[in-house]
Amino acid sequence: MSKKRKNREAKKSPYNKFTRAVKKLFGVDHRDYFNSAIIVAAGSGTRMNLPDGQTKQTLEIEGVPVIVRTVQQFEACEDIDEIILVVKRDEFDLYKEYYKKYAFKKVKHVVAGGDSRQSSVLNGLTRVSEASDFVTIHDGVRCLITPEMISEVCTFAYHYGAATAVTRPSDTLKMSEDGSFIKETVDRNRIYQAQTPQIFKYDMYRAAALSAKKDGFEATDDNSLVERMKFRIYMCDLGKENIKITTKEDIYSAEAILKSRGGEL
Repeated sequence: MSKKRKNREAKKSPYNKFTRAVKKLFGVDHRDYFNSAIIVAAGSGTRMNLPDGQTKQTLEIEGVPVIVRTVQQFEACEDIDEIILVVKRDEFDLYKEYYKKYAFKKVKHVVAGGDSRQSSVLNGLTRVSEASDFVTIHDGVRCLITPEMISEVCTFAYHYGAATAVTRPSDTLKMSEDGSFIKETVDRNRIYQAQTPQIFKYDMYRAAALSAKKDGFEATDDNSLVERMKFRIYMCDLGKENIKITTKEDIYSAEAILKSRGGEL
């Protein structure tokens, strides 16, 4: 696809039109804020049963590693000023190869992950620029995110102080107390599935993360740390395409989504 065609397609994006309108309404501009992205890719991917210790973030989709596809979208997003990659220590050499081969420009640091996702993000936070106003946290295996989606969440974060990607469940939801029998049907109109990116004012997130560490509070996502401090987080519904590569079936879904987009992220 030519550069001119890419520019035309970008201008047609409903995310671009919507985000431009919201930025104008809120009076926010990406140039007013320094935004640091922490992309977490330190997981082992045990649920995929991959051979020889391969991780899901290094799997290829149409010839490009999952993590590379993710980084490329953040590189292309005008709201992102720097990228900190949090990876498995024994994959450092591999990331050096990615850095050279794909000519990353915004990747400023590559750091080792911790014992948990939460500690991995904290490791990344230590390398964030002193100029940072906002921190954007993203799962490295959500490679179908687009620059326009990232920008939409950024726009609402700039206005409200915190924003997160979500999607609505499409199935009927049931609650069970014993794991065997249904207790009740949950109103799915009030339920949202959390995704990433999750974006916060830097000082807000740092305070929440350090407080959680001090109190021994463990969470499965970064929203929970900020919720615990009673801060509000705006929800941006990004639809069904921002999937997380967790199982082999997700690879097939990702390929189908790419095909529907014309073969390119």
